[in-house]
Amino acid sequence: MIAPRFAPILFGFILSGLMSLIVSGIATLRATGMVDGIFGLWMGAWGASWLVAFPTVLFVAPLARRLVARMVKNA
Repeated sequence: MIAPRFAPILFGFILSGLMSLIVSGIATLRATGMVDGIFGLWMGAWGASWLVAFPTVLFVAPLARRLVARMVKNA
């Protein structure tokens, strides 16, 4: 089991993985169409995307939280 203090990192890891999977899949499909070998192309694009997405999410998430906190009125 993972310690609770690592929850934000695990969240960023999972979120960045899923989002980069979806976005790279759409981008690959739009760029190539339904060609033979599209799955391999997609997985290659996903791997490269995830390498960028994970550290970006870790850096940007706190900023996004602060921006949202400023935009939302406390009840």
